Amino acid sequence: MLDHVTLIVTDYAKSKAFYEKALAPLGYKVMMEFGPSAGIGEGGKPDFWIAAGKPGSISHVAFTSNDRATVDAFYKAAIAAGGKDNGKPGIRKDYHPNYYGAFVFDPDGHNIEAVCHKPA
Repeated sequence: MLDHVTLIVTDYAKSKAFYEKALAPLGYKVMMEFGPSAGIGEGGKPDFWIAAGKPGSISHVAFTSNDRATVDAFYKAAIAAGGKDNGKPGIRKDYHPNYYGAFVFDPDGHNIEAVCHKPA
């Protein structure tokens, strides 16, 4: 299952205003911001992100994992398959205390992640 997706936008302010209005009927609102990036979602979880970047910049997709061991297994399998390290498995406290994720670049340079939100 997908956990979240990030689209790269060339005009952050314009895109943020657009998505705030366009997604409001779905109950979506901006829930988090880190510099020129916004996490938009409903029900307490931002699952759609926008981030400032140049056209053709890398995309980001995160897959949900039910446990941390599976995040570890994803990382090992992705590296063995030719992926490049973009963040070994571990806690990402900036996101929340139980955010356990691992990041790899795929062959085209896209940032692929597996994440578990559950406590250890």
